[in-house]
Amino acid sequence: MEAAAVASSGTGLRCSLNPVPNPHKISARVRFTTTRQSCAATCRPLLLLRPTASAYSAAIDSGAGCSGVSKRLAVFVSGGGSNFRSVHEAALGGKVNGHVAVLVTDKPGCGGADYARCNGVPVVVFPKSKSAPEGVSTDQLLNVLRDLKVDFVLLAGYLKLIPGELVQAYPRSMLNIHPSLLPAFGGKGYYGSKVHKAVIASGARYSGPTVHFVDMQFDTGRTLAQRVVPVLANDTPEQLAARVLHEEHQVYVEAVAALCDDRIVWREDGVPLIRSQANPNEYM
Repeated sequence: MEAAAVASSGTGLRCSLNPVPNPHKISARVRFTTTRQSCAATCRPLLLLRPTASAYSAAIDSGAGCSGVSKRLAVFVSGGGSNFRSVHEAALGGKVNGHVAVLVTDKPGCGGADYARCNGVPVVVFPKSKSAPEGVSTDQLLNVLRDLKVDFVLLAGYLKLIPGELVQAYPRSMLNIHPSLLPAFGGKGYYGSKVHKAVIASGARYSGPTVHFVDMQFDTGRTLAQRVVPVLANDTPEQLAARVLHEEHQVYVEAVAALCDDRIVWREDGVPLIRSQANPNEYM
């Protein structure tokens, strides 16, 4: 995994990219977007969290982490990718025993893709479309993920329905985060501000994010973790969204850390539980 060193300069932040894997050694005819760009607007100071590139690479090579070998993650985004950033920063800071091996997006110009390129994370566009002719097919994407030895797939604001072939390839290994307390306010068409507007209009007194496993439909997979926030009397969608997003960043990192640590236990009835890291006999 290639890391990026962030340093201060007289003109702002500077991101130094290390070479990414040779795409010809990963999957034929799949184009990785790794073009160097001005990163002052997309990279935040992470000096307290980010080790040097050499130290980070050494940690990955040695399999550092509380449960052995560092897990390889593929993150899917369609927008700004703030949850992607939280997971990426947590991995660099040692809170997650994993590293982001690839960023997959249907919008190659989105903020999440810019952040990935700035930090040396290969970007793959999926699916192929008129607006994104450089995109890859489902089979090509599966080949890329296999070649990169991806262990887990994380959806972080990816708005496309995941193809069944991909879901089947990663059973109990694909997570999504949704900005409501599922099963309420979930499903096709419920995303972003639309969720928060619907929550306020319903008169619901509480909302919050849900981390769930991915199945063949939108937002119907098994719930893994939730956080509750109050819906205030005079809330605007933007105010509610900000409080929910704050909790998203925390609960998703905790869920991903549990996934990478093999701390998820499945009950006989198919309900996933997170085993406490401090006490294996307790559940979060």
